[in-house]
Order: sequence, then C-alpha cells, then structure tokens
Amino acid sequence: MTECRWVDTHCHLQHEAFDADRYAVLERSLAVLEWVVVIGDNVASSERGCELVRTGVYATVGIHPHEAKQADAAALAAIETMARRKGVCAIGEIGLDYHYNFSPRADQCRAFAAQLAMAGRLGLPVVIHCRKAEDDLAAVIESAPVKPCGVMHCFGGDAEFAQRCLDWGLYVSFAGNVTYPKAQPLREAAAIVPAERLLVESDSPYLAPQPIRGKRCEPPHVRYTGEAVAQIKDIPPETLARHIRDNAGRALRISAPPPPAET
Repeated sequence: MTECRWVDTHCHLQHEAFDADRYAVLERSLAVLEWVVVIGDNVASSERGCELVRTGVYATVGIHPHEAKQADAAALAAIETMARRKGVCAIGEIGLDYHYNFSPRADQCRAFAAQLAMAGRLGLPVVIHCRKAEDDLAAVIESAPVKPCGVMHCFGGDAEFAQRCLDWGLYVSFAGNVTYPKAQPLREAAAIVPAERLLVESDSPYLAPQPIRGKRCEPPHVRYTGEAVAQIKDIPPETLARHIRDNAGRALRISAPPPPAET
C-alpha cells in the first residue's frame, strides 16, 4: 500500500515570521506533505496567501474576528472577489473571539454573518475560529441563510462543543495544543470525534506541538499533532493520515492530487 502523507489544512505562511525563508519553508513542506492550505485573516493577508497558490498549495480568504471592525463593505467585496480565484478553497478564517475582544462583539457577529452568507452565495466551505464565544457562534451559524459546511479550526472547546460542531456538519480540526500536558479536555474532545470527521493542522507559526514547543511551528510539524491524535484514537498514524487526507478533500473540496494553479 502506498504511504499516505499528511496534509496541513491550516497554516499562515504569509506571516512575517516566515519573511526570511518563506519559500524554503514552503519547499520543505511540499517535500513531505501532500498539500497545504494557507489561511487568510484580513484583506492583505488573504491577498498574500493567494500569491502563494501553486501545485500543492491552496488558499482561503477571509476576515478574522480580531479584524472584524475593519470589515466594511469594501473589505468584504475584496474578499468576495478574491474568493473567485483559482486555488481558493474556502472562506476563512472567520468566526468569533471573545478571549481578546480586539474587535467589538457586535462587529464580530456582523462580519461572521456576512461571510457565512458570502460562502453560501459562492458555494464555498468555511474555516471557523471560535474562542470563548460558543453560544453566540451557535446563534450566528443557526441563523445563516445557507447551512455552512467546512471546518472548526484549532478546536479549543470540550467534548460537548465538539459534538455540537459535528451536529452542524462541520469537520473538527486539532492543532499542536492538543499535545500539551494540560490539554486533557482537548484530548477528550478528540476522542469523541469520528475518524471520518477529524482534521489536524499546524496553525503555523503558532502552537508548536509539544516535541518542539517554544520554536517556530512549520507545516511539516503537523505530523506530531497527527501522531498524538492517532494515539488518542488508538489507530495507526498511517491510517489516520489517510483519513485526514480524505477528510480534508471533502471538507475543503480539494482534489487529490491537487491541480496546478494558474501562473
């Protein structure tokens, strides 16, 4: 049986942390991963992510809740225009973050609802961020004009909220923090998510997994998270890697092998 390589469904290679060696990191990543998805979080980073699209590299475009106060009509129109480009696979990262409240909560809910509606119009999946905002997130999702499909990224809740995400039809993605010693609630959540609905991500340059904690996270480090989740699920890592690849293809409508992007 051919070895199935991991995929990274969520990374921020356009981040300034990679300014010195971005293309070297990208080359290392594609040498060991089947594909990577570069996630946008505002208009500028979404544009930079789109510029990285090529064979094996996809992008998402969206306005993160931290940036929601900037999500005026012009910004949303720019995101929608970018979303029509070849190689853009989803609207994201979007959602709510009540931990930092960098944008007012009302603006977060407005921007989230607008981008869910955008995804519905375009027939695209979404990549959702949620931190300490589960109830309001549920209210926005459940009032969306089109039922969203896609990914709950960097899952940070408990098993009950994981089940809620599954009930909405979302895939549930775990990042490097699931490997941290004090992250038992995350491991309990991962345990209840069926292998057919699981994803893993690097969220690089953030959340380096425990074996490299304190260093810059890169897309290939997703394997540490994948191996930890495989141990939680008591299945071989290569089996989970195959599930993750197939799940990512369904969740983000990515084909395997990835098609070449326009140059």
